Amino acid sequence: MNELPSSYLRATADAYDAMAVVYADFARDSLCALPLDRAMLAAFADLVRARPAGPVAELGCGPGYLTAHLRGLGLDAFGIDLSPVMVGLAREAYPDLRFEVGSMDALDLADGELGGIVSWYSVIHTPPKELPPYFAEFRRVLPPGGVLLFAFFEAGDGPVEAFDHKVTTAYRWPVDELARLAREAGFVEIGRMLREPLEGERFRRGHLLMRAEHGEREE
Repeated sequence: MNELPSSYLRATADAYDAMAVVYADFARDSLCALPLDRAMLAAFADLVRARPAGPVAELGCGPGYLTAHLRGLGLDAFGIDLSPVMVGLAREAYPDLRFEVGSMDALDLADGELGGIVSWYSVIHTPPKELPPYFAEFRRVLPPGGVLLFAFFEAGDGPVEAFDHKVTTAYRWPVDELARLAREAGFVEIGRMLREPLEGERFRRGHLLMRAEHGEREE
C-alpha cells in the first residue's frame, strides 16, 4: 500500500474502513435505480472498446460493485481504493476480479498503461486545492485517446462547497470548474450529464466524459 502523507487521505481511509460493511450493503444494488448513470457508464464502455486499449481502472472502487458492472459491459476492469477494508470486501464479493489498495494521486501504474478510468464519486473528499494533481495523475496513466468518466456532486453556479457527507466531509463542484481543471490537465470534454436528485438524495449529480488529448492541447 502507498504511504498516506496527507492527513485528509488518512482520515478518509479510516472513515471508510469504519463504514465499509454498511456502505457496501447500501451501494451494492444502487445502479439498478439509476438509468441515466448506467447510460453514462455504457457510453464510456463503448468509447473504450472502440479503440485498442489497455485495462480500465475504477479508482476509488469501494466494495467493487461498479468494477463488476464494468466487467459486465465487456471491459477488462480492475479496482483501486484507499480503504483496505473496502478492498477486502471487494475481493470477497468478486474473487475473479483484481482489487488493490492505493491512492489515486500516486498510482502504481506506468505512463499510458490504461485504456480508461472511472472515478465515480471517488475524489469528493479531496480538498479543492488538492484536486488538480489527481487529474494530472489520471492523464499520466492514460494514452492519447484514453477515456475518463468522472462523477461528482454538483454545486450549480458555485462556489465549491463543503457538505456533511455521511462518511466524512465532502465537496460539491460546479461542473464548469471541474471541466476547466480537467482541460488544464490535458483532457477534452466529450459530453456531460447533470441528473436531478432522486428521492432521498440532497444534491444534483454531475458526470463528465472526457478523453486524453492527442499531441498539443486543443483551445
